[in-house]
Order: sequence, then structure tokens, then C-alpha cells
Amino acid sequence: MQSGMDTTLPAGLGTIDFDVVRQQMRTAPAFPHFCIDGFLEPAFAQAVHDAFPSYAQAERLGTSFKAVNEKRKIQITDARLFAPPIRRLHELLASDAFVERMSHISGIPNLVADPLLVGGGIHETNHGGHLDVHVDFNVNESTGLFRRLNILVYFNVGWQDSDGGILDLWDAEVRHCVGRFVPVFNRAAGFATNATSWHGVTPVTCPPDRMRRSFAAYYYAAEPPPGWDGVRQSTIFRARPDEHWKGKVAMPLQEALHTARDGWSAVKRRVRGSRR
Repeated sequence: MQSGMDTTLPAGLGTIDFDVVRQQMRTAPAFPHFCIDGFLEPAFAQAVHDAFPSYAQAERLGTSFKAVNEKRKIQITDARLFAPPIRRLHELLASDAFVERMSHISGIPNLVADPLLVGGGIHETNHGGHLDVHVDFNVNESTGLFRRLNILVYFNVGWQDSDGGILDLWDAEVRHCVGRFVPVFNRAAGFATNATSWHGVTPVTCPPDRMRRSFAAYYYAAEPPPGWDGVRQSTIFRARPDEHWKGKVAMPLQEALHTARDGWSAVKRRVRGSRR
């Protein structure tokens, strides 16, 4: 452990050797990443699982994604809407003591949590949903801080490889898979975010009466990741090597639609401004 690190962690966390996790990150291929099983105390993990809203409830509370790159997924970021066990998980992941551990394992000093959970919080993906391979947005526009580390905690009891929804990590060229993590109950996976930390979620193939459940938290720093080119970017998607049609047709079309929509929004803003 780092000298001077607070050794007191919030209740609810499992028994974790953070020095071992730090070594995982240092030796991981392509970019730093880790996987921790038994992340939370079993009773707390079960309480969080039981507190997740149904998919129908989540649709009313959160934001639904229906694009080519990301569909049949719902995200709830407003902590005021979380049931008490999920709010407690959010507070644990954002606590000073836990954020210190994230700095320790990643080697990134002075990390801070995002209380607004931009892009994070409760994630629920229904049968047929997926998230294409991508790198995340690199700057939080409201704070100006750089996104540096992700952690994802899974709450899927009895989940099998055949249920899909696997977190896959890729090399810089998106040619070779360097990590593959099934979202089993009480597992946490995490990774450093940079311009080449390509990752995605394979199609969810579980029965229609089930869903993939996770909770995501992201950490930021004032310093950019090594090699930052000075460009602020939004999420960038790439096709997997076997997704030829998607890479050549669907993704370029989706990007063109987004560009057109952004351009039209800018025109409307200028028109409204000229009428004042």
C-alpha cells in the first residue's frame, strides 16, 4: 500500500488485496485492466441485486439507448432515484478511502469520483441488447477533468457464457481481444481509460425474462492520460474484426446521422439567438 494511505474502507466491501490488483493492472496486455471476484460482502451484494428496478421501471426512471452502436440498454444516473442499497454502493465507490485505492492500483494520483455519475450509475441491458467496441469520452465537459478509470460491478446471479453480455477488451487496432470478462454476480472489472482502451459488450442472449445488470463508476483527474493529443473527444466506436457489414455500412451511417443532427441543432441555436 502507498505510504500514508487511509486503511479504513467503508463497510460492505469484500476482502480485496489491492496490491495484487495493482499488479494485475501493471501486467495486463494492451492497456491496464483488472478483474475482482467477490468484490462486495455477499449479503450486501445480494441486497444490491434485489434492489435493482425491473426493466419496465428502469425505462420510466432512466435513459434508453436504441442506436446501432448501443441498444436495449437503460441507464439511470440520478442517485436520488436509487434504492437505498444501490445508493450505498454509489457512496462506497465515491468515498475518499475507496478512491485512494483506485489511485493506488492504477498509479494515477489524485483521482476524484463523479457525484453526478455522467455515463455511469445503474445499467440494465435486455435480451438482444449490446454495446459496440468503443473508447469513452475523455473529458467531463462540466468539470474539465479527464476521465481516467472505469469500474463496473455486476449483479447477475447464475450468469453463463451462453447468456452473452461479455465485457471484451481489445488491442489498439481492434484486431485482437486481450480480455474477456463474463458479468457474473459480485464481480468487478475495471480499466484505465485512454485513446486506445477499446472495449465493448457482446450481444445479450439470455432468456427474454432476464437482463444484464451492472453499476458503473468513473474516476477523473486534472492531468490527462499519457500521450493525450490535446483533442477532446466524445465516445468513438469501432467494429469488431468479424463485424464487416457494421464497420463498412452501419457505423458510418450512424456517424453521418449524428453529424447531421449536431449540425441542425447548431443551426437552430443560431436562429434562436438571432431572434432575441
